Amino acid sequence: MSGTVVHLHKNTDPPADTATVTTLTVVPEPPTAPSVPLWVRSGRAIKTAVTHDNTRTAARAVARHSLYVAGGARIVGRRAWDGRTAARYERYMRTAEAAGNFDAAAEWEERGQRFREARHRRRMDLLHSPLDVAKGAGISVGMGIGGLVLLGIAMAVATKDASDVVTPLMAVVEFINLMITIVQVVWGPALTIGPFLALLALWSVGAHQKAAPQWALPPNVRTGEGEPITPSIVVKALRDLGVPALRKAITEMGDAGASMLSPIVIAGCGVEVDVTLPSGVSTNEVQSKRRKLAENLSRHEHEVFITIPAAARTVRLWVADSGALDEPIGPSPLVTDETMTADYAKGRAPWGQDLRGDAAALSLYQRHLLITGLSNQGKTVALRSLALWLSLDKSVQFLMGDLKGVGDWAMFDGLATTLIQGPTDEHVIQVTEMVESAVEEMNRRIQAPPGTVFPALIVLVDEAQVAFMCPVKDEEGRFYGGSKATSRYFMAVRKIHNQGRAVNVLMWQGTQDPTDQNLPKLVREGAHTRASLALGTESQARMALGDKAVDGGAAPNLLRPGLDQGTLVVASSGIDIPKGQSSITVRTHYVDDNAAVAITDRAKALRDGVTTLHAIERKEEHDPLADIAAVIGDAPRLRTQDVIKRLSALNPTAYGDWSPGDLTRVLEDAGAEPYKSDGRMVVGRDRVQRALANRDSQGSASDAG
Repeated sequence: MSGTVVHLHKNTDPPADTATVTTLTVVPEPPTAPSVPLWVRSGRAIKTAVTHDNTRTAARAVARHSLYVAGGARIVGRRAWDGRTAARYERYMRTAEAAGNFDAAAEWEERGQRFREARHRRRMDLLHSPLDVAKGAGISVGMGIGGLVLLGIAMAVATKDASDVVTPLMAVVEFINLMITIVQVVWGPALTIGPFLALLALWSVGAHQKAAPQWALPPNVRTGEGEPITPSIVVKALRDLGVPALRKAITEMGDAGASMLSPIVIAGCGVEVDVTLPSGVSTNEVQSKRRKLAENLSRHEHEVFITIPAAARTVRLWVADSGALDEPIGPSPLVTDETMTADYAKGRAPWGQDLRGDAAALSLYQRHLLITGLSNQGKTVALRSLALWLSLDKSVQFLMGDLKGVGDWAMFDGLATTLIQGPTDEHVIQVTEMVESAVEEMNRRIQAPPGTVFPALIVLVDEAQVAFMCPVKDEEGRFYGGSKATSRYFMAVRKIHNQGRAVNVLMWQGTQDPTDQNLPKLVREGAHTRASLALGTESQARMALGDKAVDGGAAPNLLRPGLDQGTLVVASSGIDIPKGQSSITVRTHYVDDNAAVAITDRAKALRDGVTTLHAIERKEEHDPLADIAAVIGDAPRLRTQDVIKRLSALNPTAYGDWSPGDLTRVLEDAGAEPYKSDGRMVVGRDRVQRALANRDSQGSASDAG
């Protein structure tokens, strides 16, 4: 009965008339765990001990230091082989041939031949050296003994003791005997210790070169975090990039693949190197694998920049020190130098630093500006810092529209001629009219006598996408937003882009998340300086900077939103860009609101006083169709040019800049299109009167309804 216990109970107090009864009770035994064989428990203990972290660490350490010795022996052997043979020259020659540089290949072949000839001469000299050594040794010994005897004779003459003749000779013999005794004493321990010293030397070489597999290296070494960039690391990173032609070429080059590289130079908070790619490998194959290349170099993707220099089949790598791009740059000179002034025509705005750590300064002279990027990446601060610097030139005038309206530009109150702040449709209308007033000023300047010099007028609109997306129409049915020829904001910006530069009327815009809807193509391409913060996609990067910059390596879409705030990719002729590149990455200085107020206070002190308008004064209300009817009068028809002249005389403010297209648009909308009469475009009185009557009747019907 497995699992039960039998208990015997004897009744000690039975009734008198009964016999003693013994009771047998069966009680179940509590279940117990099945017994485990000893060999199983021992196996588990061994498995636990083997898989324990401490055991693995110890095993990895033993393997690592053992492999250091083997790796050191391999490195020393390789060096010795290279020193004694022409293998090094053979590798260099194969590398040059793989890279298509046959002149260099011929030069390395010639060097190798000279090395072989010199080695042959040394070997031939060794055949004659024993006889020469014997002769030289005999002569040297004879001269040495003769010299010692002469020294002894001189000593004997001086001391008048004939035994001193052999004293110098015996001293030399005793010295030689002492050296032999010392060698006999040291030789035994040296033979014992020598192999250990040799192993220690090999271990030292292997440890210095990290000559062990990655799995055996300690964690802080295996990650490669902060590992310095060396030619061998760059070559290995390129070899493992996944480009078959590149890997094959580097494999054929051997360790001499580093000959593809220019000298690695320190460039700011990183290093820079040019890589001449082998034949059959294009630059875009390397550019498209930026992340993999960065990881092969033990860096994050944002710490490696790939650009295309002027040299053919060459890519330029800039590799940051680990974590260096996360460190802030210093304060702006605008903040630290209270005596700084600006010069619009000849000066450059101190904007920040490039990746080399050099100062990045931007010329603003006669250049329209566009800055874009995702929200909250530092666009307004980057744009504002340029305006702050330019405000220190007292001749510069500002018209500003802030369609965010949270006070980012409030410090320009009393400095800008117009400052409109707010995100509503009414603010868009005001900003549009502000830009249109700049167009009128531009036209006035264009009509001035040749040679007239005008001060800079900066028309700045922040959050310009709000204006482009505005759905409101004016009283003539034209949209304020949009990207059509009837869109008022779009057309005003286009006019400034087309002609404003020549008379120093410049358009600056900041916008978010560029698309064809909120940043039309013609407006994007009209900016001379285009800069972008972090973006989401490559297509947005192309919208922001243009195809040429992106094809040349510009990649604002690879910046890290939230982490690379204030970092801009700039395409402009106004900033120093390395030769052969189409863009430059700039880490802008951060100028906070308090510092901005202090700078604008200095700028206001340079001026006599500016009254800032916070709204555009509305023009006098007028009815174009009624005015056209009035200037035609009783004439049956009137040439379009004459109608425009009479309208301009009637209301110069409203019609002073009208063109035949403006007149045609108003008449077509009213259904009174101009027509040809005797080969000339004319406006018919009856058509205009009929259009007025129809409009009035429709208005009355609407009122009645």
